[in-house]
Amino acid sequence: MFKAVLFDLDGTILNTNELIVASFLHTLEGETPRVYTREDIIRNFGRTLVDQMREYTGLQDVERYIAKYREFNIERHDELIMDFPYVKEVLEALHGAGLRLGVVTSKIRRTSLMGLERFGLTPYLEAIVTVEDVVEPKPHGEGILKAAALLGVKPEETLMVGDSQYDILAAKHAGTRSAGVAWTAKGEDYLLGIGPDYMIRDMRELLEICSVKSGGAD
Repeated sequence: MFKAVLFDLDGTILNTNELIVASFLHTLEGETPRVYTREDIIRNFGRTLVDQMREYTGLQDVERYIAKYREFNIERHDELIMDFPYVKEVLEALHGAGLRLGVVTSKIRRTSLMGLERFGLTPYLEAIVTVEDVVEPKPHGEGILKAAALLGVKPEETLMVGDSQYDILAAKHAGTRSAGVAWTAKGEDYLLGIGPDYMIRDMRELLEICSVKSGGAD
């Protein structure tokens, strides 16, 4: 059914939840009248860094905050980032079965590659579309459509896998199918309410969805 699978990055194939929360709390501490909590940060997972900083600070010019965020984020990256179970094995199996794989993320390329290379995922990915590569980030479908074009597949032949409403909505806008991941920090019930075509509770379930056995194509 599917010829390509696209993945969101943060919270989907890389466990950057603690890194992101810590980076925001560090950046905002003492900078805003309101004291933001972990729950406040998680609520905005999936949005671009610029949009989030503008909401938290109430300012349009947020370059200073972004620089502070990225300095902390890069410094603590390898310490706080983790992997999710079976991600590398599943990507290897999908790739070995001939599916085209890519990433569509709201992160910049530098930190996207840092995470992917940290866990050896880059060899399986033929397209990496970051926030720097699009005019309209998720929930717009531009990034998904660009990745599909780079992989040489049609939207209807593509599955988008993500952990936030922005991923599911972007898939709907792009005309692709979508799979939500139950390990989303937002909660499985929340993501189900957005209406993904599939909900996976174990990364290995993607193999069945894509008609792939662990050793190759079915």
